[in-house]
Formats: sequence, C-alpha cells, structure tokens
Amino acid sequence: MLNSPGDIAFTLFGIPVYYYGIIIAFAVFVGFFISYYLYKKYYNNRNLILDISPWLIIFGIIGARLYYCVINYSYYINKPLEVFFIRQGGLSVHGMIIAGALALFCFSKKYKVSFFRLTDVFLCGTVLAQSIGRWGNFFNSEAFGLPCNLPWKLYIPISHRPSEYINYEYFHPAFLYESILDLVIFIILFSLFKKFSQKSGIITSLYLILYAIVRIFIEQLRLDSALNIFGIPIAQIVSAVMIVLGIFILVKNYKICNE
Repeated sequence: MLNSPGDIAFTLFGIPVYYYGIIIAFAVFVGFFISYYLYKKYYNNRNLILDISPWLIIFGIIGARLYYCVINYSYYINKPLEVFFIRQGGLSVHGMIIAGALALFCFSKKYKVSFFRLTDVFLCGTVLAQSIGRWGNFFNSEAFGLPCNLPWKLYIPISHRPSEYINYEYFHPAFLYESILDLVIFIILFSLFKKFSQKSGIITSLYLILYAIVRIFIEQLRLDSALNIFGIPIAQIVSAVMIVLGIFILVKNYKICNE
C-alpha cells in the first residue's frame, strides 16, 4: 500500500518547504542534464543549451502554471492570488509543452538552428523529468484514479477525496502509472536518438504520439480531470491533437528523408 507522509518536507526559518517543489526542481535538473548531454554528444555544442535552458525553464513553468489555472478557472477566479502559490502543486504538462515549444521556436530563429533539433533534445529530457515530477503528486495526495483494492493501492486522506468517493480509502495510483510509462517512453526515445539524431523531428513526433497515448489512458482513471468539454476531459482532447500533430510531423519528415 502507498501512503504519502504529507506534503511538507521540512521548514526553513519557519517557512514550509514542500516535497513537490523539491521533486520538481530535481526533475528540471535531470531533464536539463539529459538535454545538455544529447546536444553536446550528437551536435558538438554545449553552449547553446546552457544559454537557453534558464529561459526555457522560466517560460515552461509560467506556461504550465497558467494552463493549470485556466482549466481550473472556477477555483482561481475566486482566489486570484493563489495563482502564484506553486509550491503546493498545480503545474500542467500540456501548458509546459506549449510554452516550451513557443520559446524554442523563438530561440531557433535567434540562433539560426533547427527548431526540431531543439525539440528532439529537450523533449527527450522532458519526458524523464515528467517521470520524476509525477512523484510530487504522490506527496500531495493528488492525481489519483478510481477506487481499487490492489496490492499497490494508494491511500488518500479524507480531506483530499472527492465528495462522491468520501467513503473510499484506497485508489489507483495514477501518478505511479504515468511515472512508469513516462520512464518507458524515455528509454525508447533515448535508445533511438542516435539513429534519428540527423533526422530532426522524428524524436519529437514519437514523444507527442507516445505521451499523448499514455495521457489519454491515465485520464480514463483519474478523478480530478479538470474542465470537461462535451463530457471529455480537456487533457484527452489536447492529447488527441498531439497525436495528430505527431503523425503529421512523422509523415512529413519521412517524406523529406526519402526525397
């Protein structure tokens, strides 16, 4: 059985330091290291990653937070100041991807490098960061699935349970499923990077397709999916768009490679 010890790791000068923040910081560092390693190894350039990574992290966090607040607008419209309270959680992967892609597009123009070469490198690091970052949900007792009684069931405190499931104690650890599946995606992308390092966009397309499939599956389990449109969670709709985009990029690059 999985049981979170709580969301606060320790206090520093009376200020609580949350597990979520620690894990996200570690995940960002690992993701940056992977991107730095790949770009240096396959493109023999390390300064570019060092130059743009701090800005990319800032834009990614802002995008992730804004996206999360928008899809949970019914809560934040009444508590606007809590938009800035990210230490306790509330970052969206989809928002990070959108903001990160826009930032990388601008950097590609500024430094005159391939946009897809940058996305290939950073998405490979990103998916490992996502795998690590999902453990922040464990400590916050969030991103859990339907009730279950499996050996790896997750205990959710009564204060974190949806009202309709108040009498259930154990739920699917959806965060764990996504963490494991993200790790599998990373292993696939990292293993294929050498083969496709000179075919920019292939790794990006594979990430979009594989991660979107994982997210659609996870959203079927989760109880906290925000903002449904016609009864479909917005995360599944965005994931479906990612699959279409990934297939388009894959087909386009395949045609280019075979011309």
